[in-house]
Amino acid sequence: MVQYAVTLKEGDWTVFKDGEAIESGLSRSAAVQLAKDLAFDAEETGDTVELLIQGYYGDLSRRLTGGGGD
Repeated sequence: MVQYAVTLKEGDWTVFKDGEAIESGLSRSAAVQLAKDLAFDAEETGDTVELLIQGYYGDLSRRLTGGGGD
Protein backbone atom coordinates (compact mmCIF):
# COMPACT_ATOMS: atom_id res chain seq x y z
CA MET A 1 0.00 0.00 0.00
CA VAL A 2 1.13 3.53 -0.76
CA GLN A 3 -0.14 6.55 1.15
CA TYR A 4 -0.36 10.09 -0.17
CA ALA A 5 -1.31 13.01 2.06
CA VAL A 6 -1.92 16.72 1.56
CA THR A 7 -1.46 18.83 4.66
CA LEU A 8 -0.78 22.40 5.67
CA LYS A 9 2.75 22.51 7.07
CA GLU A 10 4.37 25.74 8.24
CA GLY A 11 2.03 27.83 6.10
CA ASP A 12 2.51 25.85 2.89
CA TRP A 13 0.53 22.97 1.44
CA THR A 14 2.74 19.89 1.25
CA VAL A 15 2.32 16.52 -0.46
CA PHE A 16 3.65 13.47 1.37
CA LYS A 17 4.25 9.97 0.09
CA ASP A 18 4.45 7.32 2.81
CA GLY A 19 5.23 9.99 5.41
CA GLU A 20 8.01 11.71 3.45
CA ALA A 21 7.47 15.21 2.04
CA ILE A 22 7.86 15.11 -1.73
CA GLU A 23 6.62 18.58 -2.73
CA SER A 24 5.95 21.72 -0.70
CA GLY A 25 5.20 25.39 -1.20
CA LEU A 26 2.09 24.63 -3.24
CA SER A 27 -1.39 26.08 -3.28
CA ARG A 28 -3.95 23.69 -1.83
CA SER A 29 -5.51 23.01 -5.22
CA ALA A 30 -2.13 22.24 -6.80
CA ALA A 31 -1.20 19.94 -3.91
CA VAL A 32 -4.51 18.07 -4.13
CA GLN A 33 -4.15 17.69 -7.90
CA LEU A 34 -0.59 16.39 -7.56
CA ALA A 35 -1.62 13.86 -4.90
CA LYS A 36 -4.57 12.68 -7.01
CA ASP A 37 -2.32 12.29 -10.07
CA LEU A 38 0.23 10.31 -8.09
CA ALA A 39 -2.52 8.16 -6.56
CA PHE A 40 -3.96 7.47 -10.01
CA ASP A 41 -0.54 6.41 -11.32
CA ALA A 42 -0.06 4.09 -8.34
CA GLU A 43 -3.52 2.57 -8.83
CA GLU A 44 -2.70 1.94 -12.50
CA THR A 45 0.22 -0.27 -11.40
CA GLY A 46 -2.08 -2.23 -9.08
CA ASP A 47 -1.14 -0.64 -5.76
CA THR A 48 -3.68 -0.03 -3.03
CA VAL A 49 -3.71 3.70 -2.31
CA GLU A 50 -4.73 5.66 0.76
CA LEU A 51 -5.27 9.34 -0.01
CA LEU A 52 -5.56 11.77 2.91
CA ILE A 53 -6.44 15.39 2.26
CA GLN A 54 -6.60 18.09 4.92
CA GLY A 55 -9.27 20.72 4.49
CA TYR A 56 -8.88 24.43 5.11
CA TYR A 57 -10.28 24.06 8.64
CA GLY A 58 -8.22 21.05 9.67
CA ASP A 59 -10.78 18.39 8.77
CA LEU A 60 -9.37 15.31 7.07
CA SER A 61 -10.85 13.28 4.24
CA ARG A 62 -9.67 9.74 3.53
CA ARG A 63 -10.03 7.58 0.46
CA LEU A 64 -8.79 4.01 0.09
CA THR A 65 -8.71 2.62 -3.44
CA GLY A 66 -6.88 0.37 -5.83
CA GLY A 67 -5.45 -3.03 -5.15
CA GLY A 68 -7.54 -5.52 -6.97
CA GLY A 69 -4.48 -7.46 -8.17
CA ASP A 70 -4.46 -11.24 -7.89
